[in-house]
Amino acid sequence: MMKERMRFCLTTVTVLLAVSLSAGNAASNEGDASTPQQVFDGMRESFKADKAKGVHARYQWELSGTQGGEWWIDVNDGTFKMGKGKIDNPSVTFITSDKDWVAMSNGKLKGTWAYMTGRLKVRGPQSIARKLDEIFP
Repeated sequence: MMKERMRFCLTTVTVLLAVSLSAGNAASNEGDASTPQQVFDGMRESFKADKAKGVHARYQWELSGTQGGEWWIDVNDGTFKMGKGKIDNPSVTFITSDKDWVAMSNGKLKGTWAYMTGRLKVRGPQSIARKLDEIFP
């Protein structure tokens, strides 16, 4: 039981690091992002088509707060689409506040800390969540 719990924790930490690194690197292309939309615009700029070959994944963000909202990315075999709103049948959903997402993206809040303190929730397969860092470095 304890080994399973530790394995889950380590895997979750790995996923969260990948997510926070991906968002942080994308946002750093134009300095620190100050809104969630700027974070997603930065991710658009950092897309790596070669890393997305053979990947079929749908990512959903549900961000609370005054600048919150819903965003999605649909990765489909080397291409992607991105937008605001909901996507049908997301593979992975990230739930946090607008301020925490921007802070994670700028490297000012560690994804692992946000997760462990309940400020970030991740729903879906960790292998797919991890892929986000490779596709949007």
